[in-house]
Amino acid sequence: MAPRVSVIDQALVDWTLEAARSSPRLRAVHVFHDDAADNPQRFLNAFVRGTYLPPHRHLAVPKSKSFLVLRGELACFVFDDKGFAKERYILGRAGLSGIDIKPGVWHTVAPLGESAVCFEVKPGPWDPATDRELAPWAPREGDAHAPAYLAALLAEL
Repeated sequence: MAPRVSVIDQALVDWTLEAARSSPRLRAVHVFHDDAADNPQRFLNAFVRGTYLPPHRHLAVPKSKSFLVLRGELACFVFDDKGFAKERYILGRAGLSGIDIKPGVWHTVAPLGESAVCFEVKPGPWDPATDRELAPWAPREGDAHAPAYLAALLAEL
């Protein structure tokens, strides 16, 4: 069981970022909720340059999600149903601290600079079978085309 009070300090942000740096996926989470059934789900999400999170949406079980950047800058892309990036945001720059994404909106995020860490909240429970729908027009994680796809998105900023 998680402690009754969890402090989000620079040591915890550093620890989560170090876990991301040593992960093959170049990202890591620090979970605050007790289990997958908790509602809402709350966690730190740490990203290192080069990580690729495929565009996705939360529609099968409609869920919104919110990101607040705690360190670095995080690009957030919002797509239409054909895969066109129609909105681009840089969280952590020019006073933009976070974003709230409604259910069914195609999106992805990527760190700018060496790394970024955000606090993320979304409804539970978490079920990997229904949590997200991957975009049919984007490469999957691990696909040989994913790095070029990510680079093209970041070049649009």
